[in-house]
Amino acid sequence: MKSIPALLAAALITAIAPLRADLVLKPNDMVAICGDSITEQRLYSAFMEEYFLMCRPVEGLRAAQFGWVGEATGGFAARIESDILPFKPTVVTTCYGMNDGGYNAMTAHTVDAFRQATTTFVEKLKAGGVRAILLSGPGCVDSTAFWRPGATAEEYNKTLATLSDIAKEVAAKEGVTFVDMHTPMMDVMTKAKAAYGDKYPFVTGIGVHPAGNGQIVMAYVFLKALGCDGAIGTITVDLAGSTATGTPGQKIVSCQNGTVEVESTRYPFCFQGTPDKPGQAEGSVLSFFPFNDDLNRYLLVVKGLKGAKAKVTWGAVTKEFPAADLAKGVNLAAEFLVNPFCSQFRKVDTAVQAQQAQESLLIRSLLHNVSAFKTIAPNSGAELDKVAADGMAQETKLFSAAAALVVPVDHTIKIEQEP
Repeated sequence: MKSIPALLAAALITAIAPLRADLVLKPNDMVAICGDSITEQRLYSAFMEEYFLMCRPVEGLRAAQFGWVGEATGGFAARIESDILPFKPTVVTTCYGMNDGGYNAMTAHTVDAFRQATTTFVEKLKAGGVRAILLSGPGCVDSTAFWRPGATAEEYNKTLATLSDIAKEVAAKEGVTFVDMHTPMMDVMTKAKAAYGDKYPFVTGIGVHPAGNGQIVMAYVFLKALGCDGAIGTITVDLAGSTATGTPGQKIVSCQNGTVEVESTRYPFCFQGTPDKPGQAEGSVLSFFPFNDDLNRYLLVVKGLKGAKAKVTWGAVTKEFPAADLAKGVNLAAEFLVNPFCSQFRKVDTAVQAQQAQESLLIRSLLHNVSAFKTIAPNSGAELDKVAADGMAQETKLFSAAAALVVPVDHTIKIEQEP
């Protein structure tokens, strides 16, 4: 395992290609991920941060989550100055509407209140110096598990679709980016239930809070909206010349007799669960939307194959591929869900979860209440500011601990030609 200075040096050597014009993210951006209790579940927010840290769409990204259980747009608008702006975000994603709809059929009052509060919080974020705002409407409720006395699942999903349309109107008026969360969530849920059965739990509990299977779709939607293109790395092997090359972040250590040793500072995204085992883990829905195609391409290209097929061993798994597919490029991230990156990926995930849990505590218990504390104890303003600063410093420390775990991963790809 490499030291932190070695990792930083590797990052400089393997700098990513010049940024595309359509990429919202810029180096060293601070991304604030905001929303209600669905965000405070710390699933899609963790997936996004892990993608920033390990897949590295650009360098130096940082993220924090600002979810608040039960929150609607008005509540978010009221806490922007106390909770979000102290982190100096340059990019903000928001996902609201689930609670704004009141779990009832749509009313004119609901529409007007959502439109006004959404406009207010967008204007506050702009005034706070946020460069890019991604405004998402709500996702969906589960078509079979949802239960509330005010509306059926079909009725409430219509309410949520209407609120999504209102978010789109506000985004266009305010000149910010609209993110359609409702349509892809409905689409994946419909496909998953068609494949796994109508009672397959895409949105859990009473049908409001997605598990990992729904939240990976949310992460996908936001990452796509941020302009991430998914080109994680390409390893090109020429068997005839016994040579190999790697794109930035993939250093070829050796290549001999079809065996390639690689040192990677840019990881493919790794999942828990697999599509062949229906469940609530994120991997169980990968067949129903193009996460790996769009965001997670870790390609192996093999030239000089003499036979019609070849075996590829990566880590502890061996699979057979047609030579024509290998010549074009096989996406190892999609084909080998269990791979040499999984162990380190899980370590980073654990650290990110610890960081984001601390953020919930820091925001709810401290930052949100500093002004009230100062009213109660007006002579302790300086001390309260110091406590808040100490809390922010601890959050930064936890983020740094997660980032420090993104160390170079050494792995071997073995290619065996077959007739």
